[in-house]
Amino acid sequence: MSELTRVAFIESMIRNVPDFPKPGIQFKDITPMLADPKAFMTCLDLFAERWAGEGLDAVVGIESRGFIFGAALAARMSVSFVPARKPGKLPAATERVEYALEYGTDALEMHVDALRAGDRVVVIDDLIATGGTAAATVELCRRLGAEVIGAGFVIELAALGGRDAIADVPTLSLLTY
Repeated sequence: MSELTRVAFIESMIRNVPDFPKPGIQFKDITPMLADPKAFMTCLDLFAERWAGEGLDAVVGIESRGFIFGAALAARMSVSFVPARKPGKLPAATERVEYALEYGTDALEMHVDALRAGDRVVVIDDLIATGGTAAATVELCRRLGAEVIGAGFVIELAALGGRDAIADVPTLSLLTY
């Protein structure tokens, strides 16, 4: 199956939910894709093919749906999985990066020993919108000495400009709306 055919298959499994979580939002629901083993595996195949042969050391998954894709991809590629979590969720010493939201700030943390200097990593999440969480995760990885060789997203909401927040990172979005 060609890459375009595989991407179209994944897209056919995304449910559009109008007016969720508020009027005017067209929510892209990935749960039907996750419920279909072939669709989920196809998604992982596309990510794995992109970074095969790149000397990857770890996949960093962004809380929370990035854990679904990141952990499965890391296992598939026989590399470490590292979670980037909301504050207060990790039990040992952490590095923290705050990032701006529309009205306020949030933060992400990683264990200080999660990555080693020189590790080659890919950041994974289900969706990139404004890019705040992706940029914070990239910064966390770099603070720990890792080289971010790419970022992958199942869905990109292009009008929100998230890709610009990580413009120096090669980015793969399987679906763009």
